[in-house]
Amino acid sequence: MATLSEAYTETPLHLQHIIPIDFDSVEEVPQSHSWPQSDDESPRRMFNLDGDHFSIPAIDLDSPDAIEMAGHACKIMGIFQVTNHGIPSSLLREVESQAWRFFTLPARAKVKALRSPSGATGYGVARIAPFFNKFMWHEGFTMMGSPLEHAREVWPHGYRKFCEVMEDYQDKMKALSERLLAMILKYLGMSEHDVDWPRLRSNACTALQLNSYPRCPDPRQAMGLAPHTDTFLLTILHQNHSAHGLQVHMEGRGWVPVFPMNGALVVNVGDMLHIMSNAMFPSVVHRAIPSENTHRLTVGYFYGPPTDFHVGPIHRLTQASGREDAAQFRSVTVKDYIQMKAKNLDKALSMIRIR
Repeated sequence: MATLSEAYTETPLHLQHIIPIDFDSVEEVPQSHSWPQSDDESPRRMFNLDGDHFSIPAIDLDSPDAIEMAGHACKIMGIFQVTNHGIPSSLLREVESQAWRFFTLPARAKVKALRSPSGATGYGVARIAPFFNKFMWHEGFTMMGSPLEHAREVWPHGYRKFCEVMEDYQDKMKALSERLLAMILKYLGMSEHDVDWPRLRSNACTALQLNSYPRCPDPRQAMGLAPHTDTFLLTILHQNHSAHGLQVHMEGRGWVPVFPMNGALVVNVGDMLHIMSNAMFPSVVHRAIPSENTHRLTVGYFYGPPTDFHVGPIHRLTQASGREDAAQFRSVTVKDYIQMKAKNLDKALSMIRIR
């Protein structure tokens, strides 16, 4: 069975789509990073909220109604926040601290951890960069398991703490992802046997992404992270509380900000859960915008099935829908879908849709 890293080797990127700009060296937004005003996805549209205080559901995982609330949030919005999630606040602070430790290094030091053209881990711009005409105001560090290989290049004698914190965080995020997925399956009226739960848990595809959005001279021109959906089942995002920048696209409302909530984590549905739910759960389109005054940091954890796992609609959706609908997608392996999306981005779902 191919690993998650190996699934990306067939879609190598050019170095221009890997190496971030040296954000410390620029005093104005360069043309390469300036998104046109006429573009419907222009970051300027975020300023047209008209006082709308639309909020994302917050769910206490210790609540007796947590399963129903989480399932309903997946169905209506594809995104929610969770509290009492079991991740110690001390660990969240440690992850932030180690992320700051890396991102505040000079550019020449950070590129020692540069992602290889055919690689999936290490330092670089977002993998969605080649699909857009302009570059994003973003830099990231991706890990799949231990970051030892890259961390040792950056800190030859001081890498252990960074690795320990990131490995601990991934272990706890995996357990939380399993807890959330089990709740969502229960909401759908499915048992663990319906999705081969033991194999999914033992060989899950997971990744940790540290995201940095440096201060921007003119955020009205720049885009932190362009609109996209996530590939896997679930994404769990930790936002630091210094500034908000995450936005989700809601039908009839446009771009809605997801404000950081103290002690909460953001959970959103990815493409594979959208497929498994037979389109009952929307795979939420989201983006990030930078700030003029604040260097923003987020930590995203992605959870999906093994690469040889076949993802397709599960028909026993009795509790939530009351009926069985015709399958809207054909079954596809995780590896094949990853490669489809790496080559086609927002067209990947339509490629497996049954017409």
